Amino acid sequence: MAGSGRRPEHRGPPELFYNEFEARKYTQNSRMVEIQSQMSERAVELLGLPEDRPCLLLDVGCGSGLSGDYISDEGHYWIGMDISPAMLDVAVEREVEGDLLLADVGHGIPFRPGMFDGCISISAVQWLCNADKKSHSPPKRLYRFFSTLYTALARGSRAVLQLYPENSEQLELITAQAMRAGFTGGMVVDYPNSAKAKKFFLCLFVGASGTLPKGLGTECADGEEIHQAKFTNERTRFRNAKGKSVKKSRDWILEKKERRRRQGKEVRADTKYTGRKRRPRF
Repeated sequence: MAGSGRRPEHRGPPELFYNEFEARKYTQNSRMVEIQSQMSERAVELLGLPEDRPCLLLDVGCGSGLSGDYISDEGHYWIGMDISPAMLDVAVEREVEGDLLLADVGHGIPFRPGMFDGCISISAVQWLCNADKKSHSPPKRLYRFFSTLYTALARGSRAVLQLYPENSEQLELITAQAMRAGFTGGMVVDYPNSAKAKKFFLCLFVGASGTLPKGLGTECADGEEIHQAKFTNERTRFRNAKGKSVKKSRDWILEKKERRRRQGKEVRADTKYTGRKRRPRF
């Protein structure tokens, strides 16, 4: 159930569609990587995680680990689930920092109660609406997924699931099964008036109901609030607006290597050449 920048036309179950060729093609597509990163950032933002400690997140339909890269960059830990062996093989080759599990989430989330501080999913949940086998019942598979996800999440946490519904009936089916499983919350729609930028995020609360966040681009001019990026003349060479190290910079690489060491993984020693850019070869 690998995530994607845009859901392809349905051509069979995801574990067959995302074969080795498609998995590598997707992961090497710079535009897809950028879109995935943007949606992952928005999903994590909607989780409303505490800023004073790292959290353990579940990534449903983690694919080749593109969403996990953003989670790791934010200093959190994650476990990814996907039904495509080819996608997970690419994630292993990329040496992602999260743990990976080959599984069909339509069979449920196989983790102990209250284990996760939050869950994200990018472009994956709508696959559960397809009956790829005679034994598949979309309502039952969705309910099994949501009910076990509810159990695996800590009380007071959230799940943010970005999805591409084919129609309003599919959207209602997904939402109804989530609410039946015990979740509260609703749909956050970013840029609802844009055909290209419009994104659906199902924002679900575990336990006490929270205030549903506002979608981006839902308010306009004439004195109303507008979501705009702020620009300054300051040169932020090593840090971005959030105070994080700029991706691919020396500081970013050193921080990533240190996280991997804490996880007990083998990492090359730091040298004066770490993070140094190579000159292009002709």
